Amino acid sequence: MAEEQPQTAASGEAQRQFMLRSVYVKDLSFESPNAPEIFRGEWKPETALQLDIKIKALAEDTHEVTLTVTVTTKVGETTAYLIEVQQAGIVTVQGFEQQELGPMFYVYCPSVLFPYARQAVTDLVAKGGFPHLVLQHVNFDSIYAQKLAEQAKAQGQGQPAETQH
Repeated sequence: MAEEQPQTAASGEAQRQFMLRSVYVKDLSFESPNAPEIFRGEWKPETALQLDIKIKALAEDTHEVTLTVTVTTKVGETTAYLIEVQQAGIVTVQGFEQQELGPMFYVYCPSVLFPYARQAVTDLVAKGGFPHLVLQHVNFDSIYAQKLAEQAKAQGQGQPAETQH
């Protein structure tokens, strides 16, 4: 078995490696534009959640993945609070095929970062004096699959226009 390792290295196959180097808050904001009046009425909130994922190459095999979580809670038309958390991580990825990177960057990394962002949101809501809020788990697999389906549909619609040129 010890002989197989030098042969693999000599054959030029890249060793597959995924390493999460660090996790950190890149940006954090909490606004309660209608305090203290918002605390005086009946509390029947509606909460909206928006997610965004950005990938930035830092070096050949090193990337920053930033998950932005935006939570907007309103009572009727009045904004109770608006929270934005940019939870980021630096990852090193080596030896993977290009088609494997999408799921790693848009599914695996956000799944690792989301619990940190969710905790930050929970803490900010409590510190803002509002009733407890815990965001539910997000299925990044289905979000990524939906994104791929939308891209495929857009490319399918774009092809006839391209052939007319």
